[in-house]
Amino acid sequence: MQALVIDDSRAMRRLLANTLRELHFDVVDAEHGRAGLERLGQIPKPQLILVDWNMPEMNGLEFVTVVRANPEYADTRILMITTECDQNKMMEALAAGVDEYLMKPFARSDLMAKLGLVGIRYQPQPATNQP
Repeated sequence: MQALVIDDSRAMRRLLANTLRELHFDVVDAEHGRAGLERLGQIPKPQLILVDWNMPEMNGLEFVTVVRANPEYADTRILMITTECDQNKMMEALAAGVDEYLMKPFARSDLMAKLGLVGIRYQPQPATNQP
C-alpha cells in the first residue's frame, strides 16, 4: 500500500512515516502541498495521505481541494494532522474532503484510532522466539 505524508516539519514527516511503515505502507513524503502534488504524479496512487494545514508554498487545505477535484483520488483516504484547533477550521477541512482530522500534539494511540476510523487496521507483527 502507498502513503503520502506532507508536512513542513521533517521530524513530523519522519514520525508519521515510521508509524505507517509499521502498517506495511510504502511511504513517500513532501515538505509542502505543491511538492505533495508533484509527488502524486510520480508514485502509484496512494491509499492514504496525511497532510498538515499550515505549510509554505501550498497549504494543506489548498492541497486537499486540488486532490479532491480529481476523481482518480476519490477513494484515497486523507487525514489532516494540524495545530489548527478551531471548530470552524475543522469543518472547513471536512467540507473540502478530509476524511478525518487530528490535532497536534497527539499520542500515537490517537493516530492509530484515526487510521482505524478510515479503515486502516493495525496488524501487530507476530513475536519471534529467538534465543
